[in-house]
Amino acid sequence: MVVIGSGIGGLCCGALCARSSRDVLVLEAHAQPGGAAHGFKRDGYHFESGPSLWSGLGAWPSSNPLKQVLCALDQPLPVVSYRNWDVLLPEGALRVGVGAHDFETIVGQLRGAKAVEEWRNFGSILQPIAAAAAALPLLSLRPGAEVIPQMWSRGRQLLPHLASMRHLSGAFGPLVQRHLKDPFLCHWVDLLCFLISGMPMADTNAAAMATLFGEWFQPEAALDYPVGGSAAVADALVQGLQRHGGHLRCNARVTGLLLDGDRTVGVALSNGEEIHADAVVSNADIWSTLDLLPEGAALQWRHQRAATPACRSFLHLHLGFDASGLEDLPIHTVWVGDWERGIDAERNALVFSIPSVLDPTMAPEGHHVLHGYSPANEPWEPWGDLVRGSDSYVAFKRQRCEVFWNVLEQRIPDIRDRTTVVMEGSPLSHRRFLNAHNGSYGPALSAAKGLFPGVTTPLTGLWLCGASAFPGIGIPPVAASGAMAAHAILGREAQNSLLKELGL
Repeated sequence: MVVIGSGIGGLCCGALCARSSRDVLVLEAHAQPGGAAHGFKRDGYHFESGPSLWSGLGAWPSSNPLKQVLCALDQPLPVVSYRNWDVLLPEGALRVGVGAHDFETIVGQLRGAKAVEEWRNFGSILQPIAAAAAALPLLSLRPGAEVIPQMWSRGRQLLPHLASMRHLSGAFGPLVQRHLKDPFLCHWVDLLCFLISGMPMADTNAAAMATLFGEWFQPEAALDYPVGGSAAVADALVQGLQRHGGHLRCNARVTGLLLDGDRTVGVALSNGEEIHADAVVSNADIWSTLDLLPEGAALQWRHQRAATPACRSFLHLHLGFDASGLEDLPIHTVWVGDWERGIDAERNALVFSIPSVLDPTMAPEGHHVLHGYSPANEPWEPWGDLVRGSDSYVAFKRQRCEVFWNVLEQRIPDIRDRTTVVMEGSPLSHRRFLNAHNGSYGPALSAAKGLFPGVTTPLTGLWLCGASAFPGIGIPPVAASGAMAAHAILGREAQNSLLKELGL
């Protein structure tokens, strides 16, 4: 079998299939595996390109599908756990602890006892919903089958949670609006939703958010940083793939799908090579996958999926800088400019990560490495006609990325003078390195209108995984989609065996 793309979803799918003795080849157009979760080196700095916030990786059992896949592969992933991150909000600069109690302290200081009680009540309402989500692990779902009948198939495990199950398939927004009235609390939840899904709470899946809150309500709640950065996650999955007999080829760009009638029989590469396979899984986004289809193939499905709306793209800032005299820097800082503009307004929210705070090997001695990004709020339209490297492109990129510097100077006033490496990225960079349609984060499919499409397609032998397939956007969902595509190929018996081994 062939997997197109070595993002987290593709690697999870390929590694699980290799674990079941399938002959697996993962093809990656880029020079490095990992998709958005890849890293690169410059002048002794280890830069990250992808996600910064990780949880559910440091302990077992875990509700995180990525951790579950790593356990299935018997693949270790060293992490450093931490409990605080900084936020720069219209209300002020705050250091927020993971877990209910620490956040309640902040709420009490900002909004008073009434808001604290409101937050506690909200937590009480979410706990049974989180328990319901935990009782129906994503890895237990059968590809192509309706979710509701599968709930009944787990019978005894789900019986205590039936009253809460109705909340799992819709959007999180209505649940929040029914139970939270304090403006700050509503804004805070909206921010968390946006960081997780790239969409506001009105469009974010309730099950995903209930699971997140369920993790954070635990007494020992923490965030996890993979030692070596996000690239270490991709490397762990590649090791799991290869240890079970699978193969990875980088610099191998797929340009087309090979069909025999309505059956997918392989792929064509940019170098003219054809690779035949009895199964093909596309970890590319849905628009790129459709571009691989021969003319006239699956016309109705192609037309339907081509209309999928897209999330916005990203700006990036990569810095290497002198750390002398800088004490107590947080690993993460999230900035929001103006709640009233909407959490998804362009350049209104930024995320900064300084992983060398926890992992000094990421930067030369006495220095720090930083990755800043605008989380899916940069529109594609102003960039579409620009040419990378042109004077107009460079000037526009500098202008748009100035917001990063302005925020950083609030904490490190002389940051510009401290830098030894500066790299700014745009939606064009995002499209170039990730082969992402218009640099998009993925489909902007609202949970209020239903679930993401599944991993199956109308073409025999072709499956999907990644951010364009159920459960959707984010690391845990794409890992789950990779597992679901593997289940579709391997069959129900192999899936049940995996669940039994994992205790799910």
